[in-house]
Amino acid sequence: MSLKLKMNNCQLYKYNTSFFSIQKESSSHFAQSFLASDLDNDHVYWLNYHGLEERENIESLAIKLSVDKLVVESLYLPVRRPKVEEYPAYIYFSVRSLLPTDSSEKTLVEDQISFILGDNYLISYQEKSSDHFTDVRDRIEKSRGKIRTKGPDFLLYRMLEAIIDNYFEVLSDSAKNIEIIDKQILKYQNKQLFRELENEKRKLISLRKIVLPLREISNELLSFESKFIQKENMRYFNNLQKSCQTILEEIEANKQILEGLANLYYAAQGQRMNEIMKFLTVVSSIFIPLTFIVGIYGMNFKYMPELEYPYGYYTIVGVMLLLSLALLFYFIKKGWLKQDE
Repeated sequence: MSLKLKMNNCQLYKYNTSFFSIQKESSSHFAQSFLASDLDNDHVYWLNYHGLEERENIESLAIKLSVDKLVVESLYLPVRRPKVEEYPAYIYFSVRSLLPTDSSEKTLVEDQISFILGDNYLISYQEKSSDHFTDVRDRIEKSRGKIRTKGPDFLLYRMLEAIIDNYFEVLSDSAKNIEIIDKQILKYQNKQLFRELENEKRKLISLRKIVLPLREISNELLSFESKFIQKENMRYFNNLQKSCQTILEEIEANKQILEGLANLYYAAQGQRMNEIMKFLTVVSSIFIPLTFIVGIYGMNFKYMPELEYPYGYYTIVGVMLLLSLALLFYFIKKGWLKQDE
C-alpha cells in the first residue's frame, strides 16, 4: 500500500439534491475532527474506509457515533452467518465482495465489506484497499439517476448492487473460461484442461458461498420493518434479492456444464483408450497366426519335409503375406479399422 493511500484511506461524501462535497483524509483525521453533531438532516453522509489497519482510529470514531463495541469487533471477524443487526440508532451487517482478478487465478480474491446505516449517514468498511464503488461515486459526483434525491438507504442499495455486479462479472469470466475449455477438451484431451475444469468448479463453489449471505441479507432487509429503510425503497432491495437468485441459478447451470465437460473428458479419454486397444488387438490378431507359423518352423526337428523343398522359404513367406492381407481385408470389411468421428 502506498504512503499516499495510507494518508488518505478514508473518503467522506456529503451531498443532497443541489450540493455535494468530497473530503479525502486519513482515518486519524476523521477520528479527531468528525463529530456526531456534524450530521445534519439536510445532507446524506457517506464515510468509506479503505482498509482496517488503524483500529484505534476506527474505534475512536465509533465511540463518537455511539457505535457498539461489539460492532467494531465484528469488523475484524469473518462473516460466519448472514445477519442484519438492528440497534436504536443504526443497523449493521457484513457481506463479502470480489476483487477483479486475472482469468488464470486459481482462487477468487474476496473482500469483506461492512455497513453501518443510520438516519442520515452510511459508513462502509472495506477490509482491503480496493475500489468496488466507482459507479456509485460517479452517480453522486455527476448527479446521475436518483441517488442525490434519496437517503442513505438508497445509497446502500446502490453499493450492494455494485457488489452484485462484481459477482456477475466473475460469473461472466467463468462462463467464458468454460466455453474455451468446451472447445478444447475434445481436441487436446490433456491433464491441464481437466485441472482447469476443477479450478472453475471450485471458483463457482466459492462464489456460491459468497452470494448466499448477500441473498439472506436482502431477505432480512425486506422482512423486518426498520425506520432506516424507507418503504418506497423496499422494491430496490427486492431487486437485489432477485439478482442474487439469478446468480445462484447461473452458478448451478455452470456447475452442471462443468460436470458434463468432466464426464465428456473421461469419455474422450476412454474412447481414446478404446481406439488404442482396438489398434493393438488388430495388430495382435494379424501377428498371432504368423507367430504360430514361425513357431512351427522354428522347432528343432531333424526331419521336416518342407526343409528340403527348394522354394520352401518363399512359399511360407507368401502364405504369411496372404494370411496377413486376408485378415486385414476381413477387419476392414467388418469396419473394425474405421475410426469413430
